[in-house]
Amino acid sequence: MKIDLFDFDLPKELIAQHPIEKRDHSRLFYIDRKSGEKKHLHFYDIIDYLNENDVLVMNNTKVIPARLMGIKEDTKALIEVLLLKEIDYGVWEALTKPAKRVKVGTKINFGDGLLTLECIDVKDEGIRIFRAYYEGIFLEVLDKLGTMPLPPYIHEQLKDKSRYQTVYAEIPGSAAAPTAGLHFTKELLDKIKAKGIEIIEITLHVGLGTFRPVAVDDIFKHHMHSETYEISKVACEALNKAVKDKKNIVAVGTTTIRTLESNFDGLFHEGRFDTNIFIYPGYQFKVVNSLITNFHLPKSTLIMLVSAFYDRKKVLEIYKEAINEKYRFFSFGDSMFLK
Repeated sequence: MKIDLFDFDLPKELIAQHPIEKRDHSRLFYIDRKSGEKKHLHFYDIIDYLNENDVLVMNNTKVIPARLMGIKEDTKALIEVLLLKEIDYGVWEALTKPAKRVKVGTKINFGDGLLTLECIDVKDEGIRIFRAYYEGIFLEVLDKLGTMPLPPYIHEQLKDKSRYQTVYAEIPGSAAAPTAGLHFTKELLDKIKAKGIEIIEITLHVGLGTFRPVAVDDIFKHHMHSETYEISKVACEALNKAVKDKKNIVAVGTTTIRTLESNFDGLFHEGRFDTNIFIYPGYQFKVVNSLITNFHLPKSTLIMLVSAFYDRKKVLEIYKEAINEKYRFFSFGDSMFLK
């Protein structure tokens, strides 16, 4: 399957450079997959399209200030490190730049010695494994030294760091935000709960698997990097009850859908796992019935997932209509609801 099948032309001015003032005032493109009905709404209208048979599943991961600029100990060269995931206590997988200067044994200092990363393994595609040396609590050290890892297509500074977090972000560990959730406010969530709609939280720490570009023409040759997810006992029991009761499972975002589809084999299982699931057209969804998601980059694994969930040609038609209607795209952009 060729990557060009998932390409489209997007005017640069439609790439959202900052979040809208009120989260739930972003636009919402509603699509009924059965009838083909389409509506142009605002996100706060979503409550009118959710009912008591729906179960909303959300990714409560929290973005950490994962981008670090440090000095190579021996040559004093400037090295950029993007922490992707903690694979053992104090051991991190990270994307480095320039990677060719970082070999096994290389030490990089940050903040005049507040943090030292020592390379203990070399992987492909600029990935290195580091052991971290520091005093105190690692996340507090990161807060002092790191910056929010905004996507490269966002060129404006983010004045309020909380706007790159969902209002329900709880478990630190992501290198990027689960952006479909950025549209929810606490008030809107309260209204959803008051309507009798159950909300279940799972965790997938967004890493390279989600945002790494596809660099091959044939998507079957693309390698998805693994990401860590966790389903608690409470969430597991609630999800299994929802399936038993034949509830409509609504995934908030592609990270949520990948978590649910990775874990479900007729039942959900509690625990901490890794997934490198790659969803593209032809995939048979096992458990997710509806999807809330943003508008994604051309040729990305995310638009491939959405194309698998609905229909590739129809998804590209939706994107074309969204462009004509001047929807805002990508992380800080507008959203769609595939019911």
